[in-house]
Amino acid sequence: MFRRSDTHDITGVYSISNSLYEVSNVEVGQHFYWRLGDFQVHAQVLITSWVVVATSSGSAVSATRNLETVPATGQNFVEYVLESIRDLTRTQIGEEEYRPWVPFIGTMFLFIFVSNWSGALFPWRVLELPNGELAAPTNDINTTVALASLTSIAYFYAGLHKKGLSYFGKYIQPTPVLLPINILEDFTKPLSLSFRLFGNILADELVVAVLISPVPLVIPIPMMFLGLFTSGIQALIFATPAAAYIGESLEGHH
Repeated sequence: MFRRSDTHDITGVYSISNSLYEVSNVEVGQHFYWRLGDFQVHAQVLITSWVVVATSSGSAVSATRNLETVPATGQNFVEYVLESIRDLTRTQIGEEEYRPWVPFIGTMFLFIFVSNWSGALFPWRVLELPNGELAAPTNDINTTVALASLTSIAYFYAGLHKKGLSYFGKYIQPTPVLLPINILEDFTKPLSLSFRLFGNILADELVVAVLISPVPLVIPIPMMFLGLFTSGIQALIFATPAAAYIGESLEGHH
């Protein structure tokens, strides 16, 4: 038999669980979904991500198709971007071990950069859908969590590949008392990366949408330039800590 206090506690836990479930179903804006049997696929993210990947790949292939000793404008721009990514990776990881990680950091940076720019430049809402609307891939928490999870996998792989199981010794350094804090840190890293990127891009698009509605012919242009600047900064803010986390794993200490 349950006592009254036990029943009250169970009711309270059930009420909190229901509240959390309702909060988890709250959506910002309208979204477009595909139904595949019993599964619901977030079509907004897939469509816009495909556009971003196709745009990035097409631009890279076009700019590097005919490489020249004296680079033209397109090749010169691509070389500048690659050198910037290489310098960023080398600064955060170190001179001796940065080279294998340049493709990973570069891919993350370019995908986020082009995704953010797509939200600032491309008029997604011009495309009418049966339900929902399109937006930048990084405007959705699913994309940013996936990118942050890849970063977590990358820095765990880096540490384990270099040090084996002894990599986990970092959790009890400099003292075993810090074990819970060091474990918690590995959970806060992807959370920080994903929510910061998602929150900033979502806030930027919401501000632009609010300001455009009363004065549609005046506000869009300056806000578009501001969005382009913010988009580039957010891509850099994501890529720099990602490379730094990998560098920490390779060093084996914090």
